[in-house]
Amino acid sequence: MTATVPVSWEAEVDLVVIGGGVAGLTAARTASLRGLRVLILSKGGPTDTSTQYAQGGIAVVAPQGDSVDSHVHDTVEAGAGLCEIDAVRSIVAGGQAAVAALTDLGAVFDLGRDGQISRTREGGHSTRRIIHAGGDATGAEVQRALNAAGLPVLFGAAALRVMTGPDGVRGVVAVSDNGFGVVRTPAVLLATGGLGQLYASSTNPPGATGDGVALALWAGAAVADLEFVQFHPTVLYTPGGVGRRPLISEAVRGEGAILVDTEGDSVMAGVHPRGDLAPRDVVSRAIAERMRATGTDHVFLDARRIDGFAQRFPTITASCLSAGIDPVAQLIPVAPGAHYQCGGVLTDTHGRTGVPGLYAAGEVARTGLHGANRLASNSLLEGLVVGGRAGVAAAERLDVRARIEEIPSWAVEFADRAVVQQAMTEHASVVRDGAGLGGALARIEAARSVASPLDTAGGAAARSVSSPLDAVSGAAQSDQTGSGPGIFSATLRRIEDAALTLTARALLVAAADRAESRGCHTRSEYPGPTEDRRHSTAVRLGADGTVELSTVDVVAVPVCAR
Repeated sequence: MTATVPVSWEAEVDLVVIGGGVAGLTAARTASLRGLRVLILSKGGPTDTSTQYAQGGIAVVAPQGDSVDSHVHDTVEAGAGLCEIDAVRSIVAGGQAAVAALTDLGAVFDLGRDGQISRTREGGHSTRRIIHAGGDATGAEVQRALNAAGLPVLFGAAALRVMTGPDGVRGVVAVSDNGFGVVRTPAVLLATGGLGQLYASSTNPPGATGDGVALALWAGAAVADLEFVQFHPTVLYTPGGVGRRPLISEAVRGEGAILVDTEGDSVMAGVHPRGDLAPRDVVSRAIAERMRATGTDHVFLDARRIDGFAQRFPTITASCLSAGIDPVAQLIPVAPGAHYQCGGVLTDTHGRTGVPGLYAAGEVARTGLHGANRLASNSLLEGLVVGGRAGVAAAERLDVRARIEEIPSWAVEFADRAVVQQAMTEHASVVRDGAGLGGALARIEAARSVASPLDTAGGAAARSVSSPLDAVSGAAQSDQTGSGPGIFSATLRRIEDAALTLTARALLVAAADRAESRGCHTRSEYPGPTEDRRHSTAVRLGADGTVELSTVDVVAVPVCAR
């Protein structure tokens, strides 16, 4: 193998998983149980994932008073005509087995007075089917249980490129504080989470920089439905608050809280038959409209009528108290914030993409489950179900030899993330218009620079090559955090900025092309959906770096039997 990269470490495995949240860890565990050699690359630490912050719960069909048909109906209704009906049914039907596997691993869910798993209701759901843990700490419990499985994780390691050849995936070029490395593998799973850091304020952790979308595009795969970014309607508002902001779970409204404006009037009265439990896009638009009408930058959530609030929602209570708000006695100031990427890397329900050996699962993937708007608490469900299936599917590549003859240098285009975040926040948020989308794209294009992410090596010579598996063999986990200065931090910043820039360009082009309002994509000059736009928009990266659009037919049923 020849290389222009100063390689300091290398490995060879059957599957590389990029990302350490619910989808990635579930896939890695499933693949490991089937005898595959797996290595997980996580650019942060054990809890630096979006999974860790998931509050609401897991949507899974209840044993009584519920059905797969009912859950499918609610999902398709929320998805505004762009859900793939077969994908929805497949993933929803797999929920109970996936949750059972998680509980077998040691995850503990809250129980009701009858000793059975407790369930709540959230926006868009017709019944109480949301299971939760620790009140409002479901994601943290899921993350804890999966972390405890003892999977081989290299923390503080970021993937820079998925290497491919005529037979598909051949490996990954990565960087850690030990320098640049290469992992030869015939299968790579992208499980990198979302793109919330495209915006100045988000519920996502700092690492949600659209890495998986960019890695897929660079590898030749397609992404779809990127224009559908779900803004959580109730993010805790504080004056000047930027970065990751605490969300106030949908489950708070499920337990009886209501939205009111600064005058004390209901925000959702007369807006939707389900009132405060309408789908998230409906609630976010209503809040945005009310803020515009009243000239304010937030509304309020009145949760004072909920008995035992602090016990039911300890995480939310702590977040409110840290902001100087007592949710038991005071109104909670809230505003919409970037929350969830409904689209992503185009896959089937087993995580397969159009590039042999490249898989995607979790928030980074577009399976057809979410359509134009995600139904609350379907995200952990999808991560568990499709993550597990992708771990099985990766065994398809066991007979493929992962050959890498050379690692050429390459260039990426990137703009400063502050420019990207400002442009996206101003022009690609809850309500958009064509002029603003075009202006945002022009601003980002004008700010782009070109460089190689490898330039941050500063000409450093390669050290003696070792294997990272020495540090993560068996059930051990690396104690690398990647938090110190050096090649890792400098390269990570550049590759994240490149990922944000490419993802923003792709999203803006897709959003400008969708001349309608549908789901969580709202164009002020096109107030409703149109039948001729009832298809998904796919994005690929052209040979010259241009963003190319095409359409993906959607087999959807607007209404199905409960």
